[in-house]
Amino acid sequence: MHAWLCENPTGVDALTWKELPTPTPGPGQVLIQIEAASLNFPDLLIVQNKYQMKPELPFVPGSEYAGKVQALGEGVTHLKVGQSVACLSGTGGFGTHTLAPAKLCMPLPAGFPATDGAAFIMTYATSHHALVDRAALKAGETVLVLGAAGGVGTAAIQIAKAMGAKVIAAASSDEKCALCTTLGADATINYSTQNLREALKTLTEGKGPDVVYDPVGGDLAEPAFRSIAWRGRYLVVGFAGGPIPSLPLNLTLLKGASLVGVFWGDFARREPQANAAMMGELAQWYGQGKIKPVLDRTMAMNELKAAYTLMGSRSVMGKLVMVN
Repeated sequence: MHAWLCENPTGVDALTWKELPTPTPGPGQVLIQIEAASLNFPDLLIVQNKYQMKPELPFVPGSEYAGKVQALGEGVTHLKVGQSVACLSGTGGFGTHTLAPAKLCMPLPAGFPATDGAAFIMTYATSHHALVDRAALKAGETVLVLGAAGGVGTAAIQIAKAMGAKVIAAASSDEKCALCTTLGADATINYSTQNLREALKTLTEGKGPDVVYDPVGGDLAEPAFRSIAWRGRYLVVGFAGGPIPSLPLNLTLLKGASLVGVFWGDFARREPQANAAMMGELAQWYGQGKIKPVLDRTMAMNELKAAYTLMGSRSVMGKLVMVN
């Protein structure tokens, strides 16, 4: 097998494509022949030693991937050799093969391509957990999605629309806003050229959004929170914009609003039955055509460093997927 190996987490340039022994699965593990792996923001942080999870060195990055089961470890009975699966295990995806915990593998039904499978779990699980579980979104409510053309943003648009909500998608260019419209957004805001607060006031007739979905952080957080509706819920999803914002807590008092943390990974670990039910619903929605990953492009696995550069340029819409 071959894989991108991180022996010193000083950044993308330190990754090397190496030939490694193909491993044998231990108890509770499966060997997966990787067909596709998506690039997520944590995949950048982890090779810079900036992510909350710090794997033992050396490691193969690539948190999310899909492929076919090649071998089963002891005790694995719910999967079979040759079965198509998707997995989000945190590492291992940027190679030709990997060992994965069988309990983290999501069987892919017929007609679910590996490129979609590799771009599915992190974004849709995060967005479903945020909007359904944490925000208790109701049909007819208005959701503001920041960073709406990114991976989790495009998933959030689709999930909110599937739940009967009105979606205002905010992104950094007219091209990205146009993509959001094709995904079902009812209105868009280009926050590079428009004032976010003024645009929200106009679009919501002064009421403000009921739910703010924020995977960006940075300078957008405070104006978005100041615009939130009475009893609004502000979802803290991530900080792709870089700086972690500081919000005046009196705003929660004045708006009767909630500041809600979203950590899907720990939800999945602490509440596995609820997470499994959620993933089942998402797979059903995919089969019904309600949701589908937005792929900016696919690239060959050996072009990983170029893909990292693209992701850092903020020009990606949806997900980048590496293929073998």
